[in-house]
Amino acid sequence: MTYKKDQFNCPVEATLFLIGGKYKPLILWHLIEKPLHYMELQRLIPKATPKMLSQQLHALEDCGMINRKVIPENPPRTLYSLTVLGKSIIPVLDSMCNWGTTFLDSLDRLL
Repeated sequence: MTYKKDQFNCPVEATLFLIGGKYKPLILWHLIEKPLHYMELQRLIPKATPKMLSQQLHALEDCGMINRKVIPENPPRTLYSLTVLGKSIIPVLDSMCNWGTTFLDSLDRLL
């Protein structure tokens, strides 16, 4: 897919375009350590319906964040991994994780 700089109003909009969505950040987060099969991702993100997970995976593949490799077995298996572009988002995901941890810890203090 081809993108143009002027299609985005700001850098945050461009980032959200690529990783925004209900499950895209979770998919990317789980792929940091190692490539995963579709069924592994489905187990790791149980709230995602198969249709939604497939849509989010296709969107991440279309924008160049992940690679999709079909393994010719019976039945065929699909393996997903981060691309160089996908790996470049890891610091952002780490920051999101740190912020979320701080937020969740603050909820504990309120109880």
